[in-house]
Amino acid sequence: MKSLSSHFSLAVLLGAMAVSAHAQEFKAGFVNTDRIFREASTAKAAQSKLEQEFSKREKELIDQGNSLKSASEKFEREAPTMAESQRVSRQRQLVDQDREFQRKRREFQEDLNSRKNEELAQVLERANKVVKQVAESEKYDVILQEAVYINPKYDITDKVIKALNGGGK
Repeated sequence: MKSLSSHFSLAVLLGAMAVSAHAQEFKAGFVNTDRIFREASTAKAAQSKLEQEFSKREKELIDQGNSLKSASEKFEREAPTMAESQRVSRQRQLVDQDREFQRKRREFQEDLNSRKNEELAQVLERANKVVKQVAESEKYDVILQEAVYINPKYDITDKVIKALNGGGK
């Protein structure tokens, strides 16, 4: 449905451009938000902040996963020589440890995704302000953020990244 509405919107936009071309020059631009998320200093700073914020938890998870793997391997080696009750008890412990590990890993991933979305939303908000400033100062009629194809001469992503890196004048 989104695709159909975006095609319709693009058709209307192109029609409007054709009609207005006779009356006055229509100025359109394009911004690649993926490039902004990769190249803008604000996006890089957000990524660095996230890495710093979550690196300790990630290391703890890796250590816990390695410990669980070692304990499982040790159990596999020793299981044939264990008494039945001891084997069942150790197996239950390993299952409980694995369940706890999986829970912590899920929580970590959810927290990371949530924070990543928050940070990217802030970057996008700043970028949109800069796009608006560029559009107003250079008298653009429309700036698109998603398109199937854009002629590179309409791409203003570099201007937006430079403005974001320069403090978003």
